[in-house]
Amino acid sequence: MSVMRVAQVAEPGGRFELVERESPEPGPGHVRIAVEAAGICHTDAVMVQTPFPGTRFPLVPGHEVAGRIDAVGEEAADWNVGDRVEVGWFGGNCGHCGPCRQGDFMSCVNLKVPGWAYDGGYATHMVAPVQALARIPEGLTAAEAAPLGCAGVTSFMGLRSSVARAGDLVAVLGVGGLGHLGVQFAAKMGFETVAIARGRDKESLARDLGAHHYIDSSASDPAQELKELGGAKAVLGTAASSAAMEATVDGLAPHGQLVVIGVSDQPIGVTPLQLISGTQSVIGHPSGTASEVENTMAFSALFGVRPMIESMPLEEVNDAFARMLSGAARFRMVLTTGA
Repeated sequence: MSVMRVAQVAEPGGRFELVERESPEPGPGHVRIAVEAAGICHTDAVMVQTPFPGTRFPLVPGHEVAGRIDAVGEEAADWNVGDRVEVGWFGGNCGHCGPCRQGDFMSCVNLKVPGWAYDGGYATHMVAPVQALARIPEGLTAAEAAPLGCAGVTSFMGLRSSVARAGDLVAVLGVGGLGHLGVQFAAKMGFETVAIARGRDKESLARDLGAHHYIDSSASDPAQELKELGGAKAVLGTAASSAAMEATVDGLAPHGQLVVIGVSDQPIGVTPLQLISGTQSVIGHPSGTASEVENTMAFSALFGVRPMIESMPLEEVNDAFARMLSGAARFRMVLTTGA
């Protein structure tokens, strides 16, 4: 019998405990992954503290997972032991609901999210469906790849699916876990990139990441500043603040978009007149499919985009989780297994 270790939470709001379990064999259409790195996302805290409907305990979170396949089930063509793979927020889809039948897999009404639908990557091993697998390219370490499965693909695809085109003015609101990646992607995609954050302390970092302009939203009106730059074709709203997002709307160019990826439960206050007069829009963007995670990693490897990470061993999961929750991490916490 092979044994694996998992970091599990026994009840909502509980602490993590490291326990041993029998390592499961992958069923049809599944593989087992020897986990090398697992990113800690703020959504993991939601699952642990205020669980989504249907969440089962003990809970093993983790939806930013990088490792190598160490066992392959039947009906898992094209995947082999030793393949380097990533599993992100998109952990598989049902294939038969309305959105799936239209090819919109991210909108699957039965979307499988690791750590929610099945045990996630806070472990030495995990089993995942082949639908969820993205190949990790050469040039990315497991720790660098892990956050790209959620934070990375969300920022990348939020920009890629917007109306902005190379040369357009694009603003990234927030220079944190999502935003520090968004600034890099925007600059590497050929956008005239504006970073927006509170205070001047992040200006140097934002410019090092590729920002051409910096707006201190605590000292000036970001919408007016964007207008003076010609108006933003897209604002990528990474900050988890509805008020900060709504403060940028009047800085959009005609036909511009506020692309919302930062999660908040507060309403965004925008009037119809604001949107109608400039043919502007506010849209939400989810994460990305396995194919889009692969695209994100390939782009990152090719153009030198890297998450800023702090790594801690799986055994120190409680300390790592607390550091993420406190906001002290710069900017993504990653658990490593030593595999």
